[in-house]
Amino acid sequence: MARWRDLPDELDPQMREFAELLRRVVDRAGLGVGAVADRTGYSRTAWEKYLDGRLLAPRGAVVALAEATGTPSADLVAVWTSAERAWSTARLRQERTVDDARVVRARAAGAFGPPPRPAAGAGPPPGPAPAAGGAGRARTRRPVRYLAVAAGVLVLAAGAFLLTHAVLPGRTAGAPGPPSPSARTSPALPPGVRCAGAGCTGKDAERMGCTGDLVTTASSAVVGTAVAEVRYSKMCGAAWGRITRAVPGDVVRVTVGSHEETGTITGTGETIAYTPMIAVRDPEDAKACAVLASGAQGCTR
Repeated sequence: MARWRDLPDELDPQMREFAELLRRVVDRAGLGVGAVADRTGYSRTAWEKYLDGRLLAPRGAVVALAEATGTPSADLVAVWTSAERAWSTARLRQERTVDDARVVRARAAGAFGPPPRPAAGAGPPPGPAPAAGGAGRARTRRPVRYLAVAAGVLVLAAGAFLLTHAVLPGRTAGAPGPPSPSARTSPALPPGVRCAGAGCTGKDAERMGCTGDLVTTASSAVVGTAVAEVRYSKMCGAAWGRITRAVPGDVVRVTVGSHEETGTITGTGETIAYTPMIAVRDPEDAKACAVLASGAQGCTR
C-alpha cells in the first residue's frame, strides 16, 4: 500500500475527490508510481504531481490508468470532468488576480498618470459651450446602449429556442425525435457499452464504453522510443491502435484488411494516442503500425 502525502489544505473539494480516487485505484491495483508510469506512458514525475493534487491529470492519462488497472474508464472520467471544471475555474481566477495586480503596480509606477492640469490662470479649453440639454443627452446614451444590447440578446435567445423546438415534418409538437444511430445500443450489451461489431467501426472506444476491463492488448511492438499496440475488446468485437511513450508528431495506424484508422500525438506533453475502432472477429487480423516524427517506423506481428 502506497504512502501518500497529505493533500494541500487549499485544494478544491472536487480536485481533492479526484486525487483521492486516483490513489484508491492505484492502491487497489497494488502498483507503485513507477509501475503506473510504465503502464500508462506518462512520466513518474507527472504521476507524482497528479496523485499529490498539484496538477490535473489529462484525460488521456486517466483513460490509460483505467486500462492499466482494469477500472471502468467511465467512472474515472466522470469524476475527472468535475475536477477539470474546478481546475479551469481556479486557473482563470488566478489569472485575473495576477492581471489586477499588474494594473495596480502599473498605476503605482505612473504608467497611468493623471491627465495634464491646465496652467495657472488658463481658462477652459476653447469650444462651444454645452447646450442646456447636452448633459441630459449624455446621461441617456449609456442606458440606450444597454437596451440595444439587451434586445440583441433576447433576439438570439428566441432564435435558439425556435431552432431547438421547431416542429419538423412528420413530427408532432412536443414529441421526442428518433434516437440518433450512435445512441442506439443492442439489448444484449451490458450497461455502458454502446456498440458492437460493425457499429463500432470509426468510433471512439472510450466513448462507446469498450475500454476498461473489457479490453486486452492483442499484440505490441517497440518502435524507437514508442510502443505500438493492437487493443481489442471481445465484448464490442472491435480493435484499435494505441501508441504510448510517444511525442508530438508520432502517428499510430491500425489496419484490418483494407480498412485503416489513424491516431496522432498533437498536444504538447501528451504521450499516448488512440485510433478509432475497426470491427474485427479475430484480433489477429488487426495490425498496428507506428510512424514516429523521428522517422522510425514499425508494426506489430
